Amino acid sequence: MKLVITLENHSAHTSKETKEFINGPNRFSFVFTSKHASWLNIIECLFSKMARSFLRGIRVASKKELKERILKYFDELNQMPVVFKWRYKMDEIPGGVVSNVY
Repeated sequence: MKLVITLENHSAHTSKETKEFINGPNRFSFVFTSKHASWLNIIECLFSKMARSFLRGIRVASKKELKERILKYFDELNQMPVVFKWRYKMDEIPGGVVSNVY
């Protein structure tokens, strides 16, 4: 079983050394996001807020307890949703490229 790790197309993640490591024998599978995946910032903000608010310093007895806490967090977020106003226009994406999965 391989652990799938998602990385953005940052130069540190696509260097020669990283590519050699990725192509070597290991138990990881790397997936790179699109170069223009600004939608991913929304997800990064969500995980950052979770880590800073309710995950910092907690101890859980099991994966089940962690899952329950995360689902409770989402339930609480959904009680007072905030509308995200997208400001990036699809026709402004350089070269019209929307996704590149490597």
